[in-house]
Amino acid sequence: MSGIDIKICGVTTPDAIDAALRGGANHLGFNFFPKSPRYLTPQRLGLLGPKVPPAVRRVAILVDPDDALVETLVETRALDALQLHGKEPPERVAQLKARTGLAIWKVISVRTATDLAAGKSYAGAADFLLYDAKTPDGAAMPGGMGMRFDWTLLAGHRPALPWGLSGGLDPDNVAEAIRITGAPLVDVSSGVESTPGVKDMDKIAAFCKAVSQC
Repeated sequence: MSGIDIKICGVTTPDAIDAALRGGANHLGFNFFPKSPRYLTPQRLGLLGPKVPPAVRRVAILVDPDDALVETLVETRALDALQLHGKEPPERVAQLKARTGLAIWKVISVRTATDLAAGKSYAGAADFLLYDAKTPDGAAMPGGMGMRFDWTLLAGHRPALPWGLSGGLDPDNVAEAIRITGAPLVDVSSGVESTPGVKDMDKIAAFCKAVSQC
């Protein structure tokens, strides 16, 4: 293996989990945003979460979650981290970290170089930054739409926290993305699907293989 971490995001079935694990993924994302085709209920997480080995981190994808949802998810004892994909300010991020005791990932939505600077404000609040493509204004979802940003923006950039790359990755372009950005973690969702929300086991395998050869 290359030593680059892999996160397969938006998994909804045992088969998808198994394919990710076979490929060597060490992070799995579970989506709790109701507008997403990958949406899971907390009850479903309670069934899928225990199937994941302890060495693989289970990450909840959330968009401006309220305390009730967070509490429900924490009570499943099936999560290792919360990935915040909304407009959560640093104060809210720090509050959730203190409240849950879980690692906190903050998504930084990127369209231009100016957007990268937002990551600095989360130092001391979040544990990890995930750079993703900024979706169009008014889009139904803040991510998971197969969009990518200009990866050269990250060339030479020094993030304030450990970080990863997301947005428009797939088996055919992930090696290029890693070469340009030096990303220590790559996160894929729609790029390993046959239709929105339906994971393709062959594409998961191909993505993981491409990363392992970097």
